[in-house]
Amino acid sequence: MPSSHHHHFDLATTTTTTTSSNHSHISSNGNKTPTPTPITDSDLRSEFAHHDPSVARLNNGSFGSCPASISAAQRQWQLRWLQQPDEFYYYQLKPSILRTRNMIKDLINADDVEEISMVDNATTAAAIVLQHTSWAFAEGRFNKGDTAVMLHYAYGAIKKSIHAYVSRAGGRVIDVHMPFPISSNEQIISEFRRALENGKSNGHKVRLAVIDHITSMPSVVIPVKELVEICRNEGVDHIFVDAAHGIGCTKVDMKDIGADFYTSNLHKWFFCPPAVAFLYCRKSDKFSNLHHPVVSHEYGNGLAMESTWIGTRDYSAQLVVPEVLEFVNRFEGGIEGIRGRNHQKVVKMGEMLVKAWGTNLGSPPEMCSSMAMVGLPSCLGILSDSDGLKLRTHLRDSFGVEVPIYYLVPKDGEVDPITGYARISHQVYNKVEDYYKFRDAVSKLVKDGFTCALLSD
Repeated sequence: MPSSHHHHFDLATTTTTTTSSNHSHISSNGNKTPTPTPITDSDLRSEFAHHDPSVARLNNGSFGSCPASISAAQRQWQLRWLQQPDEFYYYQLKPSILRTRNMIKDLINADDVEEISMVDNATTAAAIVLQHTSWAFAEGRFNKGDTAVMLHYAYGAIKKSIHAYVSRAGGRVIDVHMPFPISSNEQIISEFRRALENGKSNGHKVRLAVIDHITSMPSVVIPVKELVEICRNEGVDHIFVDAAHGIGCTKVDMKDIGADFYTSNLHKWFFCPPAVAFLYCRKSDKFSNLHHPVVSHEYGNGLAMESTWIGTRDYSAQLVVPEVLEFVNRFEGGIEGIRGRNHQKVVKMGEMLVKAWGTNLGSPPEMCSSMAMVGLPSCLGILSDSDGLKLRTHLRDSFGVEVPIYYLVPKDGEVDPITGYARISHQVYNKVEDYYKFRDAVSKLVKDGFTCALLSD
């Protein structure tokens, strides 16, 4: 790779053009001028016309959704690279990623752009934080048997990462068991306190707390601010909030939350193409030794710079954030307005479904984000994770409904328990008909006497 170049670069030359339907402009310093053109129903249909019209897409949570105008902007960035990669590398890449980082800093109310690093996804961000923890064990700053605490419902890949980095280095991992269905934040807080006490037993210390902002499956909004405060009071060394679903799905404010590390994908609820996320690292001398796990030419120049170049690859998903901000600002209230309406609508649709099926939501509305857990009729006979997956496949193949299903192990002695919960999402492209299609599909299965036992493996 060539050494760094010293030519002056004018940021204004990389400001991307907007789509014809949007006359707003974001300058290189992040200011928006003039007011964006409000989006119309016709514009919205056009932006998501590439979605398969035969599918009721109730699973924005897994992979997100990228509007056509953002895909077009991404292609323009890719073309710039292909036209003259050397020029792009020397003059455009770093300033453009810096512009993205500045916008993220403002969006999440961070203090300093140096606290923001751009990475592929929340899993990569977790690897950065957990690698740092692993080194602390290896170098003797943490003692064998010291503890990492995580939620039992933490995302599967993150749980495996914690075991790969922390358990292997001599750390002990404690799960915070929380009930589901859940009725209040206090249930989570009390279990969390219990886990911290357990972690401090036999003279050990809790070195790391990994806290989901929104758990994936089952999906519940976690009281992160309260849990971070408890960690501070209990002397936990490092606090990492895994908010894979955070930005665009719940309120994200670094000064308010107060964690050491916070990551969120931008391709799930913020309309970016896959794959892009940010990692926030609170400014502190004790975090100066953070490094990207993929070591390249920027090693030693700080995590934000290391993340800017991890070898030749497609960086375009990180570069379209200005265009994404233009897109979301065409909606009333911008991303916060979108988030609020998605929350209201997913709760309304969830309540409609449980009324139709005689079931219940998995959490009260205030613990739902833009996703809600909806109880499925017990007569469907969901008796395992495998049954949940088979039913999901059946709904996709036979009814054109895409929705993930969570299997809940019944408690001893429960009579006719709800063992299956569907996680429904709501995003700007969803229509009420999508949820009616799901309602009617399940109602037909019930009427026909269907059970999961009828499906082959």
